[in-house]
Amino acid sequence: MTDRQRPGPLPAHRYRPPATVELPDRTWPSRTARTAPRWLSTDLRDGNQALIDPMGPTRKRRMFDLLVAMGYKEIEVGFPAASRADFDFVRSLVEDGAIPEDVTVSVLTQAREELIARTVESVAGAPRATVHLYNATSPLFRQVVFDTDRAGCTAIAVEGTRHVMAYAEKTLGPETDLGFEYSPELFTDTESDFALEICEAVMDVWQPGPDREIILNLPATVERATPNVYADQVEWMSRHLSRRAWVCLSVHPHNDRGTAVAAAELAVLAGADRVEGCLFGQGERTGNVDLVTLGLNLFSHGIDPRVDFSRIDEVRRVAEECTQLPVPPRHPYAGDLVYTAFSGSHQDAIAKGFAAMERTAAATGTPVERLPWAVPYLPIDPRDVGRSYEAVIRVNSQSGKGGVAHVLRTEHRLRLPRRLQIEFSRVIQSHTDAAGGEVTPAEIWAAFTAEYLPGPAPGASGLELLTHHLLTEPDGRVALTVRVRLAGAVRELTGTGTGPVDAFARALAGAGLPLRVLDYAEHALASGGDARAAAYVECEADGRTAWGVGIDANLVRASLAAMVSAARRVHR
Repeated sequence: MTDRQRPGPLPAHRYRPPATVELPDRTWPSRTARTAPRWLSTDLRDGNQALIDPMGPTRKRRMFDLLVAMGYKEIEVGFPAASRADFDFVRSLVEDGAIPEDVTVSVLTQAREELIARTVESVAGAPRATVHLYNATSPLFRQVVFDTDRAGCTAIAVEGTRHVMAYAEKTLGPETDLGFEYSPELFTDTESDFALEICEAVMDVWQPGPDREIILNLPATVERATPNVYADQVEWMSRHLSRRAWVCLSVHPHNDRGTAVAAAELAVLAGADRVEGCLFGQGERTGNVDLVTLGLNLFSHGIDPRVDFSRIDEVRRVAEECTQLPVPPRHPYAGDLVYTAFSGSHQDAIAKGFAAMERTAAATGTPVERLPWAVPYLPIDPRDVGRSYEAVIRVNSQSGKGGVAHVLRTEHRLRLPRRLQIEFSRVIQSHTDAAGGEVTPAEIWAAFTAEYLPGPAPGASGLELLTHHLLTEPDGRVALTVRVRLAGAVRELTGTGTGPVDAFARALAGAGLPLRVLDYAEHALASGGDARAAAYVECEADGRTAWGVGIDANLVRASLAAMVSAARRVHR
């Protein structure tokens, strides 16, 4: 086959593919996630330093309280040596007693003695804290930024680790349980053998062992490779690290290629124990990995993420207020439109899925919310994250009968017969074609009421039911007497038939309004003594077909009202 794609104008020759690691016996592709990893939120550090308007102490505290309430147990709260504001915020958390006993706060520092001293000082008195030390290790940074070699780079990390230990011994009391994290920054651009070498040198100083963990964090500081390459790098490190039993292997993916979520998921399969990221993927450039998407991806597979996402709109609102950045409407799980279907075929499938769930619940005596979730196009139940079903199906020019019917079912408990769905969807389609945009549930109901449930109307078709009297004859047939207003005059009509609808059709035919009943359906709108009923009738006259709808507390009157509605529409 001839390749018809012509060369583009971009100078692709200026770029090189990223380095890979040789791992022909990789095992991560055959693994499946079974449990959630440890999480660290870096919203208050990595996320905050990327904001157009960085958070002040009030917004920072609100974000911290949100993260604690959601259940995050490891939270990076700042870069205390970088600014007085960051230092003061960390101190306020400690001095206000805002850090729960089971939450570990983390503080980041470069590998410079004066910065390390200030950083350790910031967490004095915290119940649990981690000092996170980093230095850049990639060839580009060694050569261009720091003008050093491997040995010099390793010396920076080793001396930094010694300073952390020395200042911790000098500054911290027994009330603070101190942990240590080291990151070879730009890990994914660093030679794997050197990343291992420098991590081993750091461990030689820290001496991890039983009850003395070290966190080794492998950041994709700039995402340059495909997720499978990152997974290979992580698995290679996990295999080759000594003292692996006392290492918490952490990953910190960024989203420059738009694949941070996939990279994190594959990295966990490859051996990572912990993931660092931000709510909704906030962060520098294209952002950190999205903790919300990662957590709810696990949830959608039946795995407890160990974080509370049950009020996702509240989480999103607080995050937006704190960061001053919007969450896109199509953001996975949390966007305004992610549980919304406009397409007619999607709406039809969703509506059928809800109906099937309800039938299963009724047949098994099991509440719907306890059934396994099985609704097309919806990976999770919106109610599980605090959303209602109101916005699951919304109607615009792309919508079909299923969407309109779903809105009437969920908002007004009306179960329209299929052909009535088709008929009314044409009414709504005419509206959207003329006005454009979305049709709200209120507008749909107004159109339905105007079309099928109008009040008294003048003229020849101005039929109105006033009273009725029903009598069952000995042969089982029904004799019906009705008082109606027809063409402005009150008249009494009579008819006999197999039931009220048939009898009324015969009565109307005697008054010059012939109707042939094609279909009929009815149902209760709710249970209880004050429940109303809905009746639907399809009628034909002179080659025209139309549906009528009646709603009343009395089922017979609802049926007769549906006949009046159909007569008005077919004879107008």
